[in-house]
Amino acid sequence: MKRTIIFFLLFTISCTQNDPKFGDLRKLMIKNQLRSRGISNEGVLKVMHSVERHKFVPENYQDRAYSDGPLPIGYGQTISQPYIVAYMTEQLQVSSQHKVLEIGTGSGYQAAILGELAKHVFTIEIIPELAERAKNIINHLGYNNITVREGDGYKGWPEEGPFERIIVTAAPTDVPQTLVDQLAPGGRMILPVGEQFFVQYLWVIEKDNQEVVTKEKILPVRFVPMVKE
Repeated sequence: MKRTIIFFLLFTISCTQNDPKFGDLRKLMIKNQLRSRGISNEGVLKVMHSVERHKFVPENYQDRAYSDGPLPIGYGQTISQPYIVAYMTEQLQVSSQHKVLEIGTGSGYQAAILGELAKHVFTIEIIPELAERAKNIINHLGYNNITVREGDGYKGWPEEGPFERIIVTAAPTDVPQTLVDQLAPGGRMILPVGEQFFVQYLWVIEKDNQEVVTKEKILPVRFVPMVKE
């Protein structure tokens, strides 16, 4: 319990720090990690610059917050590297009219990115401590269009569905049909699929207005596994 409290305090402290150097690091991240690898959507680049990633990682990792790689956030989980966050966001094609479901809140960073673009984000985290921490950070930063809850992502959030966009930030071994069912006609979903320690791929799932579902494999990735209650 003491370790959990200390870790939470480190996150709380990090939310109060505003160091000009982080702004410079974000500019370098945009130039060297995102634009150089083909991220071209100016709306996505803008929010990747404006959302302060260092406020979503433990204090002892803040100097690495804008580095090209994932970082641990506790409980065996990570915050994805900036490029993957930007790539998945760009592929999701979010607009200000969309209601978005996120599975795997983690640090809350991806939810904050989506919160800058979407009408409302509903995000589910199965680990209670991470759900509570993310909720506190998101509330502290003033997002009123992001709702966090603890729960099993495999079940989705049926009472708030259907969703125009769904993003999953942990890897199931197969595409969960429950989430496909909660995707609105004309909707789009992105998620990693595959076994842990083996090659996983990002898939884009689309449901047309006649509710015909198509799937496309687009990028090899490595994510933590998606778990059930």
